[in-house]
Amino acid sequence: MKNNTYKLLRDEFGIAESILDLIDESEKQVSSHFSQLDDTMAYNQYKVLEAFQRNNIRDMHFSWNTGYGYDDPGRDAVERVYADIFHTEAALVRPTIVNGTHALTLTLMGILRPGDEMIYCTGGPYDTLEEVIGLRGEGKGSLKDYGISYKQVELTPEGSIDYDALQRAIGPATRMVCLQRATGYAWRKAISIEEIRECTAFVKNIDPNIICMADNCYGEFLHIQEPTDAGIDVMAGSLIKNPGGGLALTGGYIAGRQDLIDKVSYRMTSPGIGGECGLTFGQTRSILQGLFIAPKTVNGALKGAVLCGKAFELLGYDVCPGPEELRSDIIQAVKLGSPEAMVAFCQGIQAAAPVDSQVTPLPWDMPGYEDQVIMAAGAFVQGSSIELSADGPLKPPYAVYFQGGLTWYHAKLGILWSLQKLYERNLVDKSRMC
Repeated sequence: MKNNTYKLLRDEFGIAESILDLIDESEKQVSSHFSQLDDTMAYNQYKVLEAFQRNNIRDMHFSWNTGYGYDDPGRDAVERVYADIFHTEAALVRPTIVNGTHALTLTLMGILRPGDEMIYCTGGPYDTLEEVIGLRGEGKGSLKDYGISYKQVELTPEGSIDYDALQRAIGPATRMVCLQRATGYAWRKAISIEEIRECTAFVKNIDPNIICMADNCYGEFLHIQEPTDAGIDVMAGSLIKNPGGGLALTGGYIAGRQDLIDKVSYRMTSPGIGGECGLTFGQTRSILQGLFIAPKTVNGALKGAVLCGKAFELLGYDVCPGPEELRSDIIQAVKLGSPEAMVAFCQGIQAAAPVDSQVTPLPWDMPGYEDQVIMAAGAFVQGSSIELSADGPLKPPYAVYFQGGLTWYHAKLGILWSLQKLYERNLVDKSRMC
């Protein structure tokens, strides 16, 4: 007998019964995998709690200063908690860091100097970093403008780090080797903690003075270890992704060795001031509360990604990663094969949103991207990709990237609505839903 939720989704939301049955079957097939995700969530929840208690978080840490922000106890407490969770010497956690790209830019420009060389060993970086590096755009203050050179080592056809090519690329000028953990708009699995451990050991064996940097966006709390537990010297990420738990209104973090964090802080403010100034604008409460619930939030997003992968795999689509493969980011890629299907999928995600559900997403020329991009996100926090969202560039193979969901059940609803839109427009093989 169908339960009350099934009837509500069918009668009030208008989801076709064949889609509901498909999702039920998909969930049954991945249910054993969910218990593994729950175990990781529990470990990380207790790890975060321990860091809060070790640093004696108190109500006083939710207040804030004015002006220069000298001796802000809340700001300092947040940064101690982040450093403890990531097992680093220091961290910068600031609402004035506007996004992940900004956090990465501060890291690169704070540490690298004219004449240095940086190498990305996981293929091309996010589109938004191309102008930061100087791959496109002229005279905008890129790393290239400051005399910092760049090399890119492509992944192997299997999606692994190409160590032979990396060894050939490393030279006397190499100052930093960078890894992007998440897939971006590439068709590959995210870089795992074990791969990061292997890569950092490989680089340090060639030259222990080379700095290993990780872009940790979308990767926090997926495993019981983080890149800084695997040899990474410094890493950066966004608070409106995993570690903000959906409550942080804005911000980014950088965590790592003390000497490197000091250099980054001088870029963030100015030499001589560094991290000792800077208002938190009353955001310490939401940053800490979001961090506290982040393991549970990430768990819901991960379950949504797994279910999305399984449902679309059963429908005959190529998905990456496979539903029950090891995941190192919260992103599920689905190769839909046409721009019309991408648009329908994203419009389904938007229809499932708690905010702006009436909006119809369409492709547009998004700043920082070379191709038109379609994005769906009805979020409480603008651009928050730990909330339910989907996006992708409109170019072959027309893959859409699904991520987020503040709760597991909302992520599930997003998948239902995306399938419903494809179903209504005859863009999916309905015979495979029987």
